Amino acid sequence: MIKIEDFKKINSKKTRLIGLDLGSKRIGVSICDEKRLIATPFKTIHKTTGKNLIEQIREIIEENDIGGIIVGNPLNMDGTPGRSAQSVNDVIRNIKDIIDIPIILWDERLSTVGAFNLSSQIDVSVSKREKKIDENAAAFILQGAIDYLNN
Repeated sequence: MIKIEDFKKINSKKTRLIGLDLGSKRIGVSICDEKRLIATPFKTIHKTTGKNLIEQIREIIEENDIGGIIVGNPLNMDGTPGRSAQSVNDVIRNIKDIIDIPIILWDERLSTVGAFNLSSQIDVSVSKREKKIDENAAAFILQGAIDYLNN
């Protein structure tokens, strides 16, 4: 895994990025445009096996000309790694074994809350918000990262 400053140096601004919100059962996926201005919710992957998950991520990357992966880092509110941090790091190691593009971690604190609140501001029903919460959280994570990369 590389640091975001190194990612910024080596990764072209002409490629799209994928954002991942890695949950134990559902994985939110978002993608940004080539100019890296807007992160858009893409889909929610229902995890069956680790191999199946990585294959689906690989397909999305190939089909959408993705140049880098931004993964939500589950930190506690005090900034220490959360309970899920080791699981996320294990998944990242498995992804790196199969997919050869840069991967960085991005602080995901409050991403689910932020995504839920944002969708409430655009008058989406609670049931629809809950169905899309993982991919919206992934977009929230990716948007934070691309805003940082662009500044």
